[in-house]
Amino acid sequence: MNTQSSIQKCETACTPERARAGRTYRPNVDIVERPDELLLIADVPGARAENVDIQYENGVLTLNVTVPDRFENTTGLVMREYGVGDFARTFQLGDGIDNSKIHAQCADGVLTVHLPKAEKHRARKIAVKG
Repeated sequence: MNTQSSIQKCETACTPERARAGRTYRPNVDIVERPDELLLIADVPGARAENVDIQYENGVLTLNVTVPDRFENTTGLVMREYGVGDFARTFQLGDGIDNSKIHAQCADGVLTVHLPKAEKHRARKIAVKG
């Protein structure tokens, strides 16, 4: 029995163009498929919920996260190893997502996006009568 979902989880090759100077990082992401949703978990250290922009259009999910430089106005910085910058990533998910029910939260540097599957794309258990 084929249990593969019809939702494609491959990343697209397009790269967003930046209008803001600074570094842009590709956040590490885990995507978990559940019976009723895809759950996307992204590492975005330094991000605040009000600086997260999530778009879903024509089966494409785009994440853009702006992270302010914590040392932008600091003098006397002796050493700097931690790179600070924005995060951007795009995913081709297909048409199996119910876009009216997408919701997300960002806390402690972790962005969690719930992508509910459209009813017609959810697995259904078939009862067998004997």
